[in-house]
Amino acid sequence: MSCVEQGAALSVEGLEWGPRPGLRLVRNIGFSIGPGSRLAIIGPNGAGKTSLLRCLYRAVQPIAGRIEVDGVDLWAMTAREAAKTIAVVLQEMPGDFPFSVRDVVMMGRIPRREGMRGWTERDRNQVAHALDHLDLAHLARRQFATLSGGEKQRVLIARALAQEPRIIVLDEPTNHLDIRHQLEIIELLKRLKLTIVTTLHDINLAAEFATDVAIITEGRLAAFGSPEEVLRPSALSTAFGVHATAHAAAEGYASRFSFSLPPAEASSSRISLFRSTGDIR
Repeated sequence: MSCVEQGAALSVEGLEWGPRPGLRLVRNIGFSIGPGSRLAIIGPNGAGKTSLLRCLYRAVQPIAGRIEVDGVDLWAMTAREAAKTIAVVLQEMPGDFPFSVRDVVMMGRIPRREGMRGWTERDRNQVAHALDHLDLAHLARRQFATLSGGEKQRVLIARALAQEPRIIVLDEPTNHLDIRHQLEIIELLKRLKLTIVTTLHDINLAAEFATDVAIITEGRLAAFGSPEEVLRPSALSTAFGVHATAHAAAEGYASRFSFSLPPAEASSSRISLFRSTGDIR
């Protein structure tokens, strides 16, 4: 049996969260995506994207609102059931895991382990499927710490797959990767049948990857819909405070965007740079 199952529907309604009274980092956010959808969450730094993700994978409990997975309240589930349903791949990548690749992927089976028993044949089969699915079988005996950044990211996604979730939540999965490894991770995620929710900095990658896009600004949902509906120069310019330009793309590919500072700000930045280097007296 493959470790890759079908995705789940995800619904968020009136979501609010903040680390202390009077400070809300997530403000009245609501959206719904169907099973197998790929949601890219974009927005400027400090907009609340990671805080939203933490609510979605139950790292923090919302102050208000509701999160449902296939119609079931996420917070009505036990922690174990939630861990079986939602897997997470965080941005912070461990560099010194003293474990082999197979051991790291096997950690994904912990939510499904019964008591103190050893690993079962099913556990080993699911790990083997995850390693095969991400083309990691030949690295199974390697120490995690010796891998490249792209290989480590694939191992962490394999660990999530071994968990047999229906939803995978990822925080900037392409961060710190070179262009080739970014594209490999995006193509890999697109092949999965699971529901995927991820934050992305690269707008062009988001356009290529997502079935749905959410723009978050100041903790609020500024726009939500298909990439064609949401990723428009006017919306991107407003959200990021830049001048966005759409460019025609090759057939079969999403539109491409380039970005620049508004003319007045660009001139101001150049003057500030010259003054700091002593080129203007």
